[in-house]
Amino acid sequence: MFSRKKEDPFFEILQKISVNVQEAVHYVNDFQIHNLEDLHKISTRMKRYETDGDSLIHELIVMLNKSFMTPIEREDILALANSMDDVLDGMEECVAHFDMFALTETNQSVTTFVGYIVKSADEVVKAMEKLANKNLPSMRENAILIKDYESKCDEVLRTSIKQLFLHEKDPIRIIQLRDIYEQLEEIADDCQNVANTMETIIMRNV
Repeated sequence: MFSRKKEDPFFEILQKISVNVQEAVHYVNDFQIHNLEDLHKISTRMKRYETDGDSLIHELIVMLNKSFMTPIEREDILALANSMDDVLDGMEECVAHFDMFALTETNQSVTTFVGYIVKSADEVVKAMEKLANKNLPSMRENAILIKDYESKCDEVLRTSIKQLFLHEKDPIRIIQLRDIYEQLEEIADDCQNVANTMETIIMRNV
């Protein structure tokens, strides 16, 4: 049902949205926080990624409003874009909470969470490349991996909160870290929503 002669502009912009999310979560994963100035720097940069993402979503909506025909259902295109944007919004908000709480130290739980989110974002980019190449069935393997990473994040959340209450004595820090852990798990859920939307698109178009 797809023409293979040229790239579709809708698939191109979905690729751009996925790459923006990927770059943002990799930036968080690679960034080293040592002091309050670092917190401000990473928070400012993440806000820029979020703004870029919003611009891409707006561009997509304009394209959808102007186009009579789309390569797949316009509702699916928008749902896929918005689900990817939710991942970026969640990560930006989580970083903002680090800044708000003045948390200049991370721990293994945070590192593990972000690592799985990075892997999920990488799979989303691979899936969008397959979508652009009209290779929808093979997107399933990316969706399966993303869901597996989300399941692992569920386990990390349970273990992290248990360890937090066992070993942390400062009640304020307990509140702060629990908030961070739960936000990161929600971002993993957002990644799973991307996978679910991908599977819906496969089901309707293969």
